[in-house]
Amino acid sequence: MRSREARVHHRAWWRALRFVVGLGLAGAAFYALDGQRGELAGASVYLARIKVGWLLAAIASEIVSFVSFGMLQRRLLACAEVDVGLGYSTVLSLASGAIADSLPAGPAFSSVYVFRQYRRRGAGDAQAGWVLVATFVCAALSLALLATAGVLLATSESASYDLVGVTLGVLALTIVADAVVWQRSWSARALVWLVELSHRLVGLPRRSGVDVVEELLGRLTSVELSWRDLGVSIGAGLGNWAFDCASLVFGFLAVGAVVPWRGLLLAYGAGQLAANLPITPGGLGVVEGSMTIALVAFGGGEVSTVAAVLCYRIVSFWGYLPVGWAAWAARAAADRRADRAADRAAVGPMGAGKSAQQVQHDGAGAGASQDALERAATGVGAELVPVERATDDGLDTWGRIG
Repeated sequence: MRSREARVHHRAWWRALRFVVGLGLAGAAFYALDGQRGELAGASVYLARIKVGWLLAAIASEIVSFVSFGMLQRRLLACAEVDVGLGYSTVLSLASGAIADSLPAGPAFSSVYVFRQYRRRGAGDAQAGWVLVATFVCAALSLALLATAGVLLATSESASYDLVGVTLGVLALTIVADAVVWQRSWSARALVWLVELSHRLVGLPRRSGVDVVEELLGRLTSVELSWRDLGVSIGAGLGNWAFDCASLVFGFLAVGAVVPWRGLLLAYGAGQLAANLPITPGGLGVVEGSMTIALVAFGGGEVSTVAAVLCYRIVSFWGYLPVGWAAWAARAAADRRADRAADRAAVGPMGAGKSAQQVQHDGAGAGASQDALERAATGVGAELVPVERATDDGLDTWGRIG
């Protein structure tokens, strides 16, 4: 009981801390914006002279980015023996992204939505959970690889901004997570050791490390992932991030600014890592600030970089949210139609034109009439017990013991 109260207390403190931190960051952002009115005014001048051709290229690149993420999900679902089309997985990517970027605790709601969609397509609980984890790991690993390439391109300059350690640390963590998903025995032994250490030091978890890790690995390794599947999945994840980064490049070209190529990948990786901080939905404000600061540090002009990043975020965030919610609505309508068709198929010709409630009521009435006939034929003292016997209207679920 105490542990439950402690968890509730901890969650309340965590929500309060997030609220306070969010307010502080919002206040700092407004203060910074108030002191940078000149840059914002200059950015509006750049945006007013935007080049439509490059803007359309940014939009097209963003579309390909979502298709690539759909390819990633489709491939991992195929590993779990769930066959879906690329159109379905792309629509699912748009809808889940809109949920994650619009709502407080959006990633959690998005994960639940995607899990239920996987279940609707025939995946079991373990398979759906595996695909969720594997999708996250492949996406994180591909982003870390892209940011690591940015470190190699930015070498000496990046070291002065403490981005190398963060990037390489994220890369190491994602490689370890990928090894767990890819079923390596040494990772299982390492997890057992860590769980046992936690059990000895703080008493959590209460079960033995072997039991906990076996249950965890049973879910994570419920699907076999080959080298080919892994390569295709990582490639699709890289395509997702690379085309999204290309949209940022087209944003620079659309406002007529010079692209700071040397620090582009590293700044982009830093912005996407900041987007995953649980502070604002979709990293609103955090992504723009982190990208702009890093790009200016690597040689981008202050005003032109602000304009380019705003153009990129208009396309990749504000522009896609209505499309994502439209995809969610279309998917919900398709699911409702499928449910109605399944209900009609389950009712069959005897229930044609009747609702599910009417069919249940008619069935109950038939059962009551059958019970009355049983009593009349056998006497008052007969005892009715549940059995299954075929009748004209279906299965009679009551029988008699004389």
